[in-house]
Amino acid sequence: MELFEKSSGVVKSFDGSSIYFESRGDGECLVFVYGIACLTNHWHHQIKYFSKHFRVITFDLRGHHQSNPITNPQNINIASAAKDIEAILDHLKISKAHFVGHSFGAPVIFSAYDQFTERFKSITLINGFAKNPIKGMFGLDVVEPFFHYFKKQFQESPVLFTQLWKWAVYNPISMRAVALVGGFNIKLTHFKDIEVYARGVAQLDLNVFLSFFEDMMSFDGEKILKKIDVPTLIISGEEDNVTPKSFQTEMAAQIKGAELVTVPYGSHCTQLDFPDYINLKIEKFVRS
Repeated sequence: MELFEKSSGVVKSFDGSSIYFESRGDGECLVFVYGIACLTNHWHHQIKYFSKHFRVITFDLRGHHQSNPITNPQNINIASAAKDIEAILDHLKISKAHFVGHSFGAPVIFSAYDQFTERFKSITLINGFAKNPIKGMFGLDVVEPFFHYFKKQFQESPVLFTQLWKWAVYNPISMRAVALVGGFNIKLTHFKDIEVYARGVAQLDLNVFLSFFEDMMSFDGEKILKKIDVPTLIISGEEDNVTPKSFQTEMAAQIKGAELVTVPYGSHCTQLDFPDYINLKIEKFVRS
């Protein structure tokens, strides 16, 4: 995949936390923001494609993978993750950029827009959301009660539950289960990509995951949606049961002039299911 020279580094964010980033290519800047507990592999098709004609910026969310250490656990939240983007832009002397977010990357981008609107050229969101996506996730109302139960048990026995977490996440049965409920389209996405994702989730500090997850449940970006005044493209996977199409439809209705594209058979990771189609849609949108 490394067809274009990559430069990477670590920038100190507003609170002194270390944020890892990568930059490839030249031209107009595209900043890609992945979802909670994900990793830049979710963007590998986009990195390869867009680096030919654009400057592509990817980074690890605070507390994820190479973006460590975090100086203050109280700052493991969406607003702080947005500030990290600004720190990267400042460090690289990028005044304005196009922003592309997947899933949890959407509220991070909304928070970033709210904090530094002047640096946005456009917004593209893939299977994103602007408010708590837990209600009705997978067609059930059990995720939120389970989260609170799991958090309580983890706080009482952190070592035990960390091991259980790693075992539960990183095994072939769990990987296929995630695909079957709409996280991936297993007929289209390479299983290696699912495996890489599962390994990344298993390695994530549970304190980081729980903090971000809890902040995600309380996030409400609907007031921000009404203020967005840059071109916005919203992509929705038809088979996504993690953040169903209703979330994207509601966002499109509230953002002035937003374009909504529905992808048949697209899962929660539509950019991995149909990379060529998604890349062409984003390129056409950005260039226009």
